[in-house]
Formats: sequence, C-alpha cells, structure tokens
Amino acid sequence: MEPITPASVPVETQLLVGCCREADQADIVARGLDQLRAALSESFHGHLIALAEEIRDSSRLLRSLADSSHMHMTRVPFMTNYLEVLLPCLSRTLKDITVYYEDKTLSREIRWRKMYNKMTEEAGGLPLPQRFVLYNHFLSLLKLLLTRSPSFDLNTLETLRTRVSTLREQIGIPPVPHAGTLVRQSLLPLAAVQDRDSHWAEQIFSLPLPSRTALKHLRSSKSYGPFYPWGHLTIPQGSTVLFKRPFDNDTISIVVFLSSVDQCPYFLMRTIQNNTPWYSMFGAHELCIEREGSALQLKRWSRSEQCSKLWAALYFITWEEMVLFYCTFVALKARNLLTVQIHPNEFQLRREKRLFQAQIIDDGFKHSLIVYEDLQTRGLRLHAAVWEGELRQCPVWTAFVTHQSQSSTWLSRRSRHRVWLKDVQLYVFCNAYRQENMRQNKLGAFEIHFDREEAARRFRELFSIRSAASETSENEPVASSSV
Repeated sequence: MEPITPASVPVETQLLVGCCREADQADIVARGLDQLRAALSESFHGHLIALAEEIRDSSRLLRSLADSSHMHMTRVPFMTNYLEVLLPCLSRTLKDITVYYEDKTLSREIRWRKMYNKMTEEAGGLPLPQRFVLYNHFLSLLKLLLTRSPSFDLNTLETLRTRVSTLREQIGIPPVPHAGTLVRQSLLPLAAVQDRDSHWAEQIFSLPLPSRTALKHLRSSKSYGPFYPWGHLTIPQGSTVLFKRPFDNDTISIVVFLSSVDQCPYFLMRTIQNNTPWYSMFGAHELCIEREGSALQLKRWSRSEQCSKLWAALYFITWEEMVLFYCTFVALKARNLLTVQIHPNEFQLRREKRLFQAQIIDDGFKHSLIVYEDLQTRGLRLHAAVWEGELRQCPVWTAFVTHQSQSSTWLSRRSRHRVWLKDVQLYVFCNAYRQENMRQNKLGAFEIHFDREEAARRFRELFSIRSAASETSENEPVASSSV
C-alpha cells in the first residue's frame, strides 16, 4: 500500500487520517499511564484510572468518527473546522503527558504529581481527566453532526468549541485561521432527517447480552483486502448504517450499511497501516462466511485468480457475539436481492451440535425450532429458521439459554402443543416477525406453539434432563484422594 501524502489528499482526508493517528497515540499514552499506575501506591490509582479510561474513550471516538465519515462524505466539510480546532489541542495534551511520564530524572511519584498539577494549572484549573471529558463531549457531538442525529445540539457544540479554543490559547497553540464557515442554523433541519422504518439489523447489537461466554484460543483479527485509501470507494448518499463492529481495540472495524441505490447490504472494512486508515468493501452477496475455531472467516471470489480468497478473519471474545454476527450475515445475504445462491453449509454454524428440531407455528409462520449446543463452550441457544420456500433455513431469531433455565419456573407446558419460556431474550433477524404476538399472556412469557404434541414433550424433556444432570453434578461430593 502506498502512503498517503499531504500534497495528494484534500484537507478533509488529512484531518480524518489525523483522527486515526491520534487514536493510536491515545492508546499508547493510556498504556503508559497503566504502567505508571502499577508502580505507584493505591492512593494515586483513582485519578490515574479515570485519566486512562477517558483517553481510551478518546481513542474509540476518534476512530468511530473516521469510520462514520466514510458513510457521510458529503457532510465531512461541516465538521472540518471543528476538527482543526480540536486535534492540535488533543495532540499537544497527549505529547505533554508523554514527556512527563517518560522523564527518567524524576521518581515516578513526582512525575505523576508534576504532570497532574502543572497541566491542571496551565488549563486554568481544569483537572487533567476533565480535559479529556471535554474532548470526548466535543467528539461525540461531531459524530451526531456527521450522522444527522436528531440529538445534535448546535448551541452546545459552539459552547464546547469556545472552551477548546480558550484551552488552545492557555497551552500556547495559535488560534485557527478559519478558511470556511462553521455549521449554520439553517442546516439543523437536516440533522432531524431519519429513516421511516428501522431495519432489524440496527437493533441486533444494541441489545444487551444476557450472558457472556468466553471463547478460547483468540488471535489477532486479520484483514486481507484489496484496500483503498479514504474517499476512493463510492458509497451512495443516503445509505443507512446498520451497525459497526470493532475488533482488536478497533484496529479493524466492520461497518454494514444498506445502499440507498439498490437497498442491498454492504460490508465496509477499515484497517490501520502506518497510522493510516485503509478500506475495503464488498456486498453481502459477494462474500461467504464460515467458522474456524473462535473466528469467523469472510471470503470473496477473486476474478483474476478464479478462486476463493480470505477477505477477513474476525476473532470474537464471546460466543454470543460470534453467533449474532454469523446469523446477521446469513440473514442479510439470504434476503439480499442480489444474492444468486447461498450454499447450504452457510446456514450451519460449525462446531455446533443439534440437540433438537421440530416445526413450530410462530407469529403465523411455519418455522423450524432447533436447539444448538456449542461444542467449544457448551453454550445452548434456541434457533428459529424459515421452514420452507426460497428462504428455507434462513435465520428468523435466536435466543441464548442462560443460567435462568435452571429455574423450575423457566419452562412450563401450558397445553399439549404450547410451551411458555420466562426470561428469554430474542434477537430477531426479520422485519416481518413480531415476537410480541407470542407474548400475549399474563406473564409476558414467550410462547412456543409446536406443530406436534410429541415435539412439545421432547422439548420439555430435553431441558428437564439437562437441569437434573446439572443439579446432580453440583450436589455430588468431591472425591478425596490419597497421596
């Protein structure tokens, strides 16, 4: 990959590259503060932890802003002058902190005291951690401005710009010579524009996880390209961001969006090389997915080499997040109008054992209900899929079976065909499905209506047996051994 030079790119791109560069530096500074804290007594830990966490938040916000800019290129000029105000100030703060904690002529305690007191004093009494709170509030508002969020407040942004400008003067940075104009009040109605109906994929990763089952043998995620610099990939104006997933402390990120031109999902991958962001993009219909250990591998077809090649290997910290990403990808691809065909193997997540399968009547549809057990983590989940037709096997929803299933009240059989589940959270992969129609009972429990009486019985027995086995193992005395 050829480096991006200042002379070859517009100022907007230079500033967004600067966001990524300062994000990397923020990560380095946060780690340095962690090392400093480890050498000091606990009385200093509170302020050091607060400062390091705010700096890490700055890193995340900077990368998120750079990633979102790719989806909203036409609005990047609106925030250019604000970035020109903020980035030099943030950069100077990070450099000053580095100078203090790397000063080997002083003891570590004196380094910290001098850093905190001097930098608080130069900022007119603003405590050092609060300086990053200011930066992060500023960055958060720029993200809202960029994405046309109805929560954006111009008055607050202008107030923060004034505070950061004052801070710049206090630490000796010259004022910004404004070449353009800041956001005008007349632009505010644009910020309130929203999609009429939200896509199901926008909700999947915003829901909390009911459990977090750690995966083993984690490695660094990898991206394989082909890559292009910022601004070289065409994303139609008005496209809808469905979700973003960061990997490896955001050194790689995947942004999934719905194109405003063909209403089909696309995957935009960003990686960092030599402090510079690089991008690669393919439609869901152009990619295939499979599990390899704790990673999901996304593959593309190489026309020049006439073979399948890795596009990304994404390692997940938890089994639940891996399952949600997998199901989301498969559902997006299966329901994509540009998808010619999808291999049956893509509907099956590797290293899962099928414990149960039956037909259910679910919100008026015929669905397959499957109980899967993950062979690596022993995690259980319920999985509903389309029973028949062109979308056969396409995921409709999944739900993770947590420790609450051990309760005697979690599952109850209400009739020959109906079973109720309490405390179960569904992740739905279809806009037409309405789970509230299956919760119309006095307990708000989720109702499963089996096509056959025998299936309802086997489903209940499955969990009764597992619950009994779990209780037996917990109550068994630990066998003593002689040495």
